[in-house]
Amino acid sequence: MIGAGIFALTGQMAQMTGTWFPLAFLSAALIVAFSAYSYVRMSASYPSAGGIAMYLEKAYGRTLPTAFHALLMYFSMVIAQSFLARTFGSYTLQLFDVDDASWLVSALGVGLLLTAFLVNLSANRLIEGVASVLGVIKIGGIVVFGVVGVLVAETVEVDFTPADGEGSVAGFLGATALGILAFKGFTTITNSGAELKDPHRNVGRAITISIALCVVIYALVGFAVASNLTLEEIIATRNYSLAAAARPALGEYAVWFTVILAILATAGGIIASIFAVSRMLAMLTQMKLVPHRHFHMPGTIQRHTLVYTVVLGLFLTAFFDLTRIAALGIIFYLIMDVAIHWGVLRHLRDAVGAKPGIVVTAIALDLAVLGGFVWVKATTDPFVLLVALAVMATILLSEFVFLRATREDAAPAQSQAR
Repeated sequence: MIGAGIFALTGQMAQMTGTWFPLAFLSAALIVAFSAYSYVRMSASYPSAGGIAMYLEKAYGRTLPTAFHALLMYFSMVIAQSFLARTFGSYTLQLFDVDDASWLVSALGVGLLLTAFLVNLSANRLIEGVASVLGVIKIGGIVVFGVVGVLVAETVEVDFTPADGEGSVAGFLGATALGILAFKGFTTITNSGAELKDPHRNVGRAITISIALCVVIYALVGFAVASNLTLEEIIATRNYSLAAAARPALGEYAVWFTVILAILATAGGIIASIFAVSRMLAMLTQMKLVPHRHFHMPGTIQRHTLVYTVVLGLFLTAFFDLTRIAALGIIFYLIMDVAIHWGVLRHLRDAVGAKPGIVVTAIALDLAVLGGFVWVKATTDPFVLLVALAVMATILLSEFVFLRATREDAAPAQSQAR
């Protein structure tokens, strides 16, 4: 879960809501806590390697809503990989004092995605081992950064002065939406139902523990950054704000420490994410919810979906900047999240033992932050909203045509069988 969110979202959130951004992280944590409830209840009843794809199928059947929302989740996860890749590039360039607007950001991100692809071609045990080692290093390192950053700061406080007048409720909700992007990695855990021991119990437990740890770590780091940089400095260095905050606190050695930490965190996050996303797309293919073409590639369906996932990630990494990648990711994710909650509330609440009040609250909170985020983007970057609408319309139309053709092909075969 810990990756692009804490390393690259801090400055973007500060730009939306001023130095209230540590509180926006906490607000995002509260919303995710309600949101995770549906996933925990679903994982206890239906643990699988398909994760969210399976949850949607249980709620809506093999229908257009399942395919559409599952693909929104797929694209949001691929977008998150590109976000991680560009974050990797931005932080790496700080070792060489190169501006993060350089084309090298894209080049380094592409190189990381290709390396992660090669790792994912190996056995599951190697993927698990690499991700676990990098996870321990990055968690320990981030905690050290946060604790030391707070200890050496002259004051530890949050200045409630808004940035350039952007202290509105919509700005805070928009920043909270971005903060959710830092927590949404918990959904990747739902794809681990085939790997964990006692998945009916341990998938939900892993989700709960991960969110709790991230709340503590993100809050600690947020206050460390706010205590060592002015608001203007945080916004100016929004793509590598942790490295910038380390310099006034502890000097160049701390910058190196933070950059290396970011490199390891983003690399580990991408390796784990590519594995989970390709598994999800493979399940959608096996469920006959998305079209599939081999293109003469050898190997299993999951090997093919791994290639598709990486190629799409390479395109986004090469041609989109961090801000727009993050915006697309959170819009797709929140729409899918509402669909999960509605499916639980409308179709599965008795089967999974869900409490309606918690699920309704999760839906209301999702819609509130999505509305705030869309309003902010409509006034600052409407282009990204047009891209989001175009992508969603394309997915919806393509899936409608594919599923209709699939049903028509299946009808003659069923008639002959009778």
